[in-house]
Amino acid sequence: MPGKMIVIFGASYILWTVFAASQGFKMEITPESRSLAQIGDSVSLTCSTTGCESPSFMWRTQMDSPLYAGVRSEGTKSMLTMNPVSFQNELSYLCTAFCGSEKLEKGIQVEIYSFPKDPEIHFSGPLEAGKPVTVKCLVPDVYPFDRLEIDLWKGDHHMKSQDFIEEVERKSLETKSLEVTFIPIIEDTGKALVCRARLHIDEIDSVPKKRETTKELQVYISPKNTVISVNPSTRLQEGGSVTMTCSSEGLPAPQIFWSKKLDNGNLQPLSENATLTLIAMRMEYSGIYVCEGVNLIGKHRSEVELVVQAFPRDPEIEMSGPLVNGNPVTISCKVPDVYPFDQLEIELFKGETILENKNFLEEEDGKSLETKSLEVTFIPTTEDTGKVLVCRAKLHIDEMEFEPKQRQSTQTLYVNVAPRDITVLVSPSSILEEGSFVTMTCSGDGLPAPKILWSRKLNNGALQPLSENATLTLISTTMEDSGIYVCDGINQAGISRKEIELIIQVAPEDIKLTVFPSESVKEGDTVIISCTCGNVPETWIILKKKAETGDTVLKSIDGAYTIRKAQLEDAGVYECESKNEVGSKLKSLTLDVKGRENNRDYFSPELLVLYCVSSLIIPAIGMIIYFARKANMKGSYSLVEAQKSKV
Repeated sequence: MPGKMIVIFGASYILWTVFAASQGFKMEITPESRSLAQIGDSVSLTCSTTGCESPSFMWRTQMDSPLYAGVRSEGTKSMLTMNPVSFQNELSYLCTAFCGSEKLEKGIQVEIYSFPKDPEIHFSGPLEAGKPVTVKCLVPDVYPFDRLEIDLWKGDHHMKSQDFIEEVERKSLETKSLEVTFIPIIEDTGKALVCRARLHIDEIDSVPKKRETTKELQVYISPKNTVISVNPSTRLQEGGSVTMTCSSEGLPAPQIFWSKKLDNGNLQPLSENATLTLIAMRMEYSGIYVCEGVNLIGKHRSEVELVVQAFPRDPEIEMSGPLVNGNPVTISCKVPDVYPFDQLEIELFKGETILENKNFLEEEDGKSLETKSLEVTFIPTTEDTGKVLVCRAKLHIDEMEFEPKQRQSTQTLYVNVAPRDITVLVSPSSILEEGSFVTMTCSGDGLPAPKILWSRKLNNGALQPLSENATLTLISTTMEDSGIYVCDGINQAGISRKEIELIIQVAPEDIKLTVFPSESVKEGDTVIISCTCGNVPETWIILKKKAETGDTVLKSIDGAYTIRKAQLEDAGVYECESKNEVGSKLKSLTLDVKGRENNRDYFSPELLVLYCVSSLIIPAIGMIIYFARKANMKGSYSLVEAQKSKV
């Protein structure tokens, strides 16, 4: 029954399309018949018409399932968008267009696939020459996997291919893999291992059908043939030295580890160098020494036994002080409790060079233990560092074969160099604007490397400790941070110093511009214009009189400018500029000069006479009023009585 319905539907669809086409109303759908979409992508189907101004559209699936998509129609087009594409979108979609009573319909099949990632190559372990290893090629999240084919290549050699033609029972993303076990050889190093996956979907050329991953092979060799060489011998005298060298073959080249077996069977780590040197041997140095070659895939060991024979007290090496480059030092080699010392010989070596030897041949009457010594003064240099100082004592007693005849002590020289070439790097500058960030880095040469001490010089000359780091950082500087900073480089050989001055500047502030007696004066008055900037040192004060024809710089003294007799032309705008290396500020005021009435001097002769007369009249009137009041109080007025009352 469904088959018949499809046939009927198809026939009616063809007749309707032919009828509509004859009327000029046409329809297209993009893509035309099939759309191949990858799961997770966004895909749009477009239905467009011609021959109709205002068509309407309807989207549906052939089986009337949900669309699982969004629809947007504009003008003569309608788009069905699946974002993201999922298994639910693997359907046949129908677009129906209406133009009045006319109707057109076209269908499109949406097929989905998943092939989102390149293959992954995994090894069961590191590739060791001669040992089997399994390589796995994984292709993740594939659909439909029955169209998948995987190939594995090693260089030009095809190792294996596999396809997955079994029927897909359910819609799901599957991870498929191919495995190959092979035995690596050294010649495989550098070859490319290629895992290539192909999804056979030939209908749509634009879909990526092939993905591959490449890994370069690195084949390793586990350590072997580990060999120890000993110089001078595995049987040594106390105080002697021995050098043991170990080698081991492998790829990559094995790292060498030296250790010593303890009594409990554990290993005591000693060194990671190929050569192990033991000096000033003692009896407790006897034992089994183990060399082990180790690389990424394995290890191999070899052992050697050292035996240190007993020997009484070794010579003692003493120095008059630390070794400082260029400074004389005295080395004393003492051999304690010697008898008979008339057969004693002491030799002092620096490296392969003999510095001094001494024989004690004088005859002694008594039998006693004596301490004998040899002293040498020399000037050490940096080239002496690392050399071995050897004090060797020989007692020439041939008949005493059972006694050791030679003893020695060694000491490796380390020559110190007093600090020098102390330098200070200031970033960005030693002259800064307040609030800036500044770092001061101190460095110097010397052996051992000098310890850096930062301090600040106080006003009384004392030093205020600040830091023991090479770099001194001030985050946000203020004027109080200005001053002398001192960097000392110190080691056991001496001290060296470097000073740097830090200057913190601020832009002018608190600028004051004043006029005395006021900003409004009369012609002929004395006027003082003063500018100050109290909080910033090293500030330049510039007074100007503004004018359209140009500013006039005034000759001020300490920021003050005096106008002896103000004239009308002295009126105007006066400006003060306060500036330093950081910035500047401006302030201005307006001076008003008023002219005299009738252009007459304030102290004319007539005015002076009037002033003098008024100065006499006013006191006289005051006296008359005073005596009149006295008279009123008594009922009469008498000048004589008035004078009496004062007495």
